[in-house]
Amino acid sequence: MNDLSLSPALSPAIQLDNVHLRLNSDAGEVNILRGINININRGETVGLVGPSGSGKTSLLMVVAGLERPTEGRVHVAGDNITGLSEDKLALFRRQHTGIVFQNFHLVPTMTALENVALPLEFAGRGQAFELAREQLGAVGLGHRLEHYPGQLSGGEQQRVALARAFVTEPTLLLADEPTGNLDGKTGDLVMELLFDLHARKNTTLLLITHAPTLAEKCNRILTMADGNIVSDACADTPIG
Repeated sequence: MNDLSLSPALSPAIQLDNVHLRLNSDAGEVNILRGINININRGETVGLVGPSGSGKTSLLMVVAGLERPTEGRVHVAGDNITGLSEDKLALFRRQHTGIVFQNFHLVPTMTALENVALPLEFAGRGQAFELAREQLGAVGLGHRLEHYPGQLSGGEQQRVALARAFVTEPTLLLADEPTGNLDGKTGDLVMELLFDLHARKNTTLLLITHAPTLAEKCNRILTMADGNIVSDACADTPIG
């Protein structure tokens, strides 16, 4: 019998059931995630906060399918991605997920336009450069199409990374400290663009940040400590 709770139309955008992540180190096995259970609804914006080393980035990597949980199940966009092969995980990310990191991860030998068109070309989508041009225009970089990353400021590079993440119209956007390498004014601009793109596409957003003011822009705030979710609150509820 089909599990209707996990059908794409009805399921949460992200569902983690008893997710553990244990990694080996020189000092022995390290428990990174310790039985995470969360549900994030479609179109929801969620800020993920907590001290360094609490497991935030590891949790994001598990949701992205870039790290396999040692135990538990991970459902994203209605699909159980826990046991997918690397090839199927790559295809799944291409179809459903956009990722923005603190370090921009642009291809230095490609122009802004080529960087944004790249995921569309990988997906075999037509009009890749036309769509990339439109998305760069949406983040205010229509005049920087032919510039290489080394010719762009940090804020411009992050806007290229945002355009690349959104050009495939993902159902889920994962952002790991997207303003961490930017000054305050530029960071505010990038976050304004991030939430604007989310609003126009109703994309589910999971945002890792150390800044309470950024987390409070989200519908909901999850707080991590020692590999556990220790608080799950509406953003208008004071933290602590």
